[in-house]
Amino acid sequence: MATPLDPSTTVVRVNPSGTPEHELDLEALRHTDYRLVMLPKTESIHQVTRLSGYQVFALIESPLGALEIQQIASAANTRGVMCGVEDLIAAMGGTGTRRADGGYRDVALHLRSTGLLAAKAHGRLALDMVYLNIGDLDGLRAEAEDAVAVGFEIKVAIHPSQLPVIRAAYAPAQDEIDWARGVLAAAPNHRGVFTYEGRMVDAPLLRHAEQICLRARSDEQTTR
Repeated sequence: MATPLDPSTTVVRVNPSGTPEHELDLEALRHTDYRLVMLPKTESIHQVTRLSGYQVFALIESPLGALEIQQIASAANTRGVMCGVEDLIAAMGGTGTRRADGGYRDVALHLRSTGLLAAKAHGRLALDMVYLNIGDLDGLRAEAEDAVAVGFEIKVAIHPSQLPVIRAAYAPAQDEIDWARGVLAAAPNHRGVFTYEGRMVDAPLLRHAEQICLRARSDEQTTR
């Protein structure tokens, strides 16, 4: 399999467990250096653990997978968790994931939140769902900003035009970076809660500052 893609940063999507194509995909991967895989329609922890030697991004797309999401996230080789509500709603006999105003319906929001909580509870990467309306960059921007606000490490894109919007949402503004660096620099000089620029700073706020600095570093690496 000749390709210029870096195996350390490339995630290969394989076919679902239990299909003939799944075994063929694994056979092909055995002859490569690719060890990051996305497993669609993940429904059990065993489907993940049987992929020993691979780091798995579990894609939750069915009612059974939704009910098993905490166990799936707990697998030692689960690298990240992502939910696919389009397939979920279709599997339940539904006709749409969003309301007329563009907002997610309650079941879709529930799965998104459950996936985020399960990923965070087990120290996995949380991947936010795709935004299918490719032409609606304002809607994507709002959803990407929400993903950042609640802790998703990644907002998944389905079209190249979405990448600049997502990157901009994850890139903190300069005043945020300055505040975060200032808070972290001041923290060693205080014990417990302290005040910085008129704002109370406690442990959760320090973690928030750390995340801002982490996103700033990631943005710098991306734009080099």
